[in-house]
Amino acid sequence: MIKKIIFLFSLFTLCSLEAQNIKTIQLRPLQENNFTSIVPLGTVLELSFDDLDADSKEYQYKIEHMTHDWKKSRLLSSQFIDGFDQNYINDATNSFNTLQSYTHYSVRIPNINTVITKSGNYLLSVLNGYNEVVFTRKFVLYENETTVGVSVARSRNTKTLNSQQTVQFIINHPNLKINNPGQEINVAVIKNNNWNEKITDLQPTFFKPNQLVYTYTNKTNFWGGNEYLNFDSKFVRNKSLNIVQIEKKDVFHHYIYPFTYNKYREYRYNPDINGQFVVRTLEAQDSKTESDYAMMHFSLLVDEPFKNKDIYIYGAFNNFSISEENKMEYFPSEKTYKGSFLMKQGFYNYTYATVGDDNIVNTNDVNGTFYETENEYTVLVYYKPFGSFYERVIGVGTGFFNQNR
Repeated sequence: MIKKIIFLFSLFTLCSLEAQNIKTIQLRPLQENNFTSIVPLGTVLELSFDDLDADSKEYQYKIEHMTHDWKKSRLLSSQFIDGFDQNYINDATNSFNTLQSYTHYSVRIPNINTVITKSGNYLLSVLNGYNEVVFTRKFVLYENETTVGVSVARSRNTKTLNSQQTVQFIINHPNLKINNPGQEINVAVIKNNNWNEKITDLQPTFFKPNQLVYTYTNKTNFWGGNEYLNFDSKFVRNKSLNIVQIEKKDVFHHYIYPFTYNKYREYRYNPDINGQFVVRTLEAQDSKTESDYAMMHFSLLVDEPFKNKDIYIYGAFNNFSISEENKMEYFPSEKTYKGSFLMKQGFYNYTYATVGDDNIVNTNDVNGTFYETENEYTVLVYYKPFGSFYERVIGVGTGFFNQNR
């Protein structure tokens, strides 16, 4: 019995370490600078990631069809896939001429073994040799059965006039008969392709012939937040944008320009890519396998630590998640929060998030929230007519805040 417990503990530790060594996960269309995994049915998505163990592992991908609220749907795999819902990731290439060795894995979907035939929400899981889930990513395939007009404006609530934005939208369905919109239609409004910032459970405010109108005043309000911070590590040996110091140890160490907390911060326009990142290097030909990793050091200057709150470095580079790896530590003698972790060369957006006793992730405490911030909002329309076994995604609309409107 003791041997069995030791074996299971060792297996759990192995899987945890394996997950920690997976970096730079991307699930995107093939078009350059396209960061969304919400795409038309039939579009090719590429999943890629690096394993810092730099050995040969047998990873598999698995695809599951989900409901609008991300529960497993009733469909069998044979009903939404031609081919196999689980298969090996065969494209693996070792890094070249880098201090940090890694193996780069990639797979494109659809491929000769896997063709998805239905629209909807999908969960993509990567499994290791023990059939354990190493990580998951969400993606959405949609049909153009409707047109969705999206408008984003300054909040009309006097209490949040300077800090929130209101999203309103219209669904036009001239070629689709919807008998009971309250039962057959679900919508989701997502901010900056971050599934942690979404609003669901909305009913139309008005019904018109072949049109559903959603014109809420407060229910579709989002915090404006602030423009993301950024840095560029395209040169691993030399300073670039917002990199103030570089050291070469076992790997390169890059020190990012410190951010100073200001409770009374005002909005300043600073173009960003809404928390996303681009892997790139100007010191080699192939960014996928010749970009090096550097230990990135983040600093947040603040006179007193945030009371009963932890600080995290936050962005698409870690799927907008909270973990011990991106948690910062406060050093009273320096009046500074510090955090560091390995990141592949490239241009990155990031911000700072707080988490208190309520376990709510707040990205506004450190950097502020303003109605002027340029954000992208995506509206997804799910359709499940009476008697159907699954939800189709029949339309997607996108809107941007324009402070001049």
